[in-house]
Amino acid sequence: MPYHKNKQQAFQAAQQGTEQARDIYDNIVKDDPDYGVHLKRLKNEVNEAFQQIENALEVASEHQKTQLEQFQQDLQSIMNEVNE
Repeated sequence: MPYHKNKQQAFQAAQQGTEQARDIYDNIVKDDPDYGVHLKRLKNEVNEAFQQIENALEVASEHQKTQLEQFQQDLQSIMNEVNE
């Protein structure tokens, strides 16, 4: 049973990391004087989320893998938009 718990915890960490990155992205304003600070924070959150996803993929079930891959795509889309 501990193995299952670790899978779930790893997945939840990846999910939370992705949600935090999305929240920061949704609240970022390009004209804000602190845009650079927010952008740096966003990039840090995205990098952390990618790492959490990689960790979760190592132990994930097939269903979780599909969701984790979607999280990766979402994060990549955020970074593509920010880097335009």
